[in-house]
Amino acid sequence: MRFSESRLDVLKTRDGASLDVHVWEPEKPKAVLMAIHGGLAHAGDYVTPALYFKEKGLATVSYDLRGHKQEKIYIPKFDFYLKDTEDFLAWTKKTYPDLPIFVMGHSMGGLIATHFGIRCALNDSRIKGYIFSSPYYGNAIKVSPVMIPLVRFFGAVIPHAVIPGPELTDLLTHDETITRRHRKDEADGLRGKNPTMRFGAELLKAQKWVKENFSAWRHPTFAVIAGADQVADADYAEALFKSMDQRLLTYVRHKDNFHENFNELNRKETFEKIDAWLSAQLGK
Repeated sequence: MRFSESRLDVLKTRDGASLDVHVWEPEKPKAVLMAIHGGLAHAGDYVTPALYFKEKGLATVSYDLRGHKQEKIYIPKFDFYLKDTEDFLAWTKKTYPDLPIFVMGHSMGGLIATHFGIRCALNDSRIKGYIFSSPYYGNAIKVSPVMIPLVRFFGAVIPHAVIPGPELTDLLTHDETITRRHRKDEADGLRGKNPTMRFGAELLKAQKWVKENFSAWRHPTFAVIAGADQVADADYAEALFKSMDQRLLTYVRHKDNFHENFNELNRKETFEKIDAWLSAQLGK
């Protein structure tokens, strides 16, 4: 398979959508990482951490987010992501009935996972913790100051129009091999390059909600932040994590990393720290 998956499956959502599920699993997994990918990306992007953790005895499962893998990235409402993730959690529990679950979210996937952990799974005993990479709590993409209020307005008026902005592909990782993979995925229609006004407006609303409700966060958390991130606001994410109960937080900041910590040149160091954290959580 294209991203070295063990197998593929399909998530049937409550409203009848069919979303591809990518599965990387050892013969006898001891836990499962339920991963949510970033905006404009796809579930196959988790191949790098998934293969590492497969060798450590953990399964990784990830589904292709609704409205992705197409030229224009569109979602009518952010809450669709939460409903789909609830359905994905049910799929994960059914597929791995006896295994502890960790939710992993990168970029917009971290934004979704934060909503999910507060609004949908605050007291779910099967979920043992959350892993965040560069969560998209605030915007660091260089756009005109007037663009943000325009996105909010045009999200309702011309929802399918594309948000003008800079090319981001070369700003995601210092690893040129993975950048070439991203470009191949773009050429093949797996990665998007054109966020729509409605998509952007819904993300802005979701970010505002996190700002107002992060104080409710109560989960064991591993967070890795990219100090040279040009997509997500690293300082803002750091401030949120530093505001939570520090007894629940393991925090890493790589000052020179671009946005995709799991695809950066120092990713093995990050994975080793996550592996140690996972072992500690499983030992409790």
